[in-house]
Amino acid sequence: MKKEEQDSEYLERKSGMRTIIRVAPYLWPKGQAEIKYRVIFSMLALILSKVIAVYTPLIYRDAVNALSNQGVDELFLGAIGLTVAYGVSRIFTNGFQQLRDVLFAKVAQRALRKIALKTFQHIHALSLRYHITRQTGGLSRIVERGVKGVEFLLRFLLFSIGPLVLELLMIAILLYVMLDIRYLAVIFLTIGVYVWFTFKVTEWRVKLRKKMNEQDTDAAQKAVDSLLNFETVKYFNAEQREADRYDTAMEGYEDAALKTAYSLGFLNFGQAVLITLGLIAVMVMAALGVQNGVLTVGDFVMVNAYMIQITMPLNFLGTVYREIRQALVDMGEMFNLLEQETEIVDKPNAKPINVTKGLVKFSNVYFSYDSKRPILNDLNIEIQGGAKVAIVGSSGSGKSTIGRLLFRFYDVSGGSVSIDGQDIKNVTQSSLHNVIGVVPQDTVLFNDSIFYNIAYGKDNATTAEVEKAARAAQIHEFIVSLPDGYDTTVGERGLKLSGGEKQRVGIARTLLKDPPILLLDEATSALDSETEREIHDALKNAGKGRTVISIAHRLSTISDADRIVVLEGGEIVEIGEHSNLLKNRSRYFELWNMQLKAS
Repeated sequence: MKKEEQDSEYLERKSGMRTIIRVAPYLWPKGQAEIKYRVIFSMLALILSKVIAVYTPLIYRDAVNALSNQGVDELFLGAIGLTVAYGVSRIFTNGFQQLRDVLFAKVAQRALRKIALKTFQHIHALSLRYHITRQTGGLSRIVERGVKGVEFLLRFLLFSIGPLVLELLMIAILLYVMLDIRYLAVIFLTIGVYVWFTFKVTEWRVKLRKKMNEQDTDAAQKAVDSLLNFETVKYFNAEQREADRYDTAMEGYEDAALKTAYSLGFLNFGQAVLITLGLIAVMVMAALGVQNGVLTVGDFVMVNAYMIQITMPLNFLGTVYREIRQALVDMGEMFNLLEQETEIVDKPNAKPINVTKGLVKFSNVYFSYDSKRPILNDLNIEIQGGAKVAIVGSSGSGKSTIGRLLFRFYDVSGGSVSIDGQDIKNVTQSSLHNVIGVVPQDTVLFNDSIFYNIAYGKDNATTAEVEKAARAAQIHEFIVSLPDGYDTTVGERGLKLSGGEKQRVGIARTLLKDPPILLLDEATSALDSETEREIHDALKNAGKGRTVISIAHRLSTISDADRIVVLEGGEIVEIGEHSNLLKNRSRYFELWNMQLKAS
């Protein structure tokens, strides 16, 4: 084996142990006495079921001996009674198994829920930088597979591998005591070769399964991307191109799936041959023992029953081992996700922000997404509370970055951003997000009702509050004119609404939030001129009594701003009122004239 493969296997084993250690606390949670009791009693039920299962063939043996050696009068008392006892023991074995599952069900489901919730919360806590580099389809599939992996691991590791080992030990002790060590040697040799063969083939199959996962994730990413960009696909008549991309990914999945299926056939046949050879060897030894008068017919039947009892769970060992390995891989991916460091975190002593005036200040701010490409360079802007300030500039000048820094999607590389004298790095993110309302260029809506999307701005918002916000955003009359009114479903990403309608819903949602600071991030640049004028009035109403920072592409929408900041190459090149900036005949004047010519 190559060193790289050995290192890879070592890392996988280490990752597997780490994963099991990560899951363990969910099975024995602090301060959850009920869960702990359930774990204890389910384990007791498991042990009882195995003790009865191992004792059952002994009753079977005695029943056979009674049938072969006793007379008719004794038959009723001996063989029939033992046969009934045999049946009762099987019922108890199954009963304790079901009791074990019932007791453990709440433990397992609670663990799944807690792990899934923690992962979901962590994904939301990760930075914007992380999310823009990951594809949503692949991310959701990692979480989905990871949670299923936890479920499988809990079910099979605890209730298949553990009980199998316990049962084998008990049977081994019984056979050693009642027969002799030769039977034990043959059984352990058979099991040893069987396990070696199973693990070797399964290791090969795990690699094939990994390839299947990669192709599955790739296909899911392509499908989700394609469906999210449905309109773009139509615009460029690219349905067949998308279908070909998806089919290429599925072709790789098909190839890996076929190899997996073929290897499964080889594994199953090899297991059957090994088990059968071991069974034949033990049964021949038992038959010779009966023939020589050393064993009874009941002993022969008992040995056969124990061999079947051993081989039945062993038949699933390959599948269980492979699935456990795969579950560990899937869970490892999910726990790797959980170990992704959160870039933007609250300081240990962070306090809620206290906004009284709404004074926003950028002091000597430096920032870059990549150290090789600076975005903002020694930026200084002071925005008085209640003022309306517009930030303009050509594409790539850094104007949208200012909004992201204020909302703390990113931390500044140098300098500080403060609100009412409080550095936003020193306050809780939750409180910061509460005091800033954002109306983005493209409002993305949930695939739910208009009411739900507006009410999203405030927890437990009342109907009256939602309608008030809709009126302020000048969309209430439109909503009530719809057949389903506020219950109208907006479709995926709000595609059932026009651009202007979506934007008004977004404004209503932000108004319902009622933040003291309003950030308009090119909120009308994607709209036509007529809709823009209508939205402009709604935004004007929204800005009353608030500090408004308007990041604008269309200069006509911000001519009434108290101050206009002109950026170029991450630096302020001009600042002032609209009329004064035009008189200066500098960069703002150039941008204004370019837009006049284009209109």
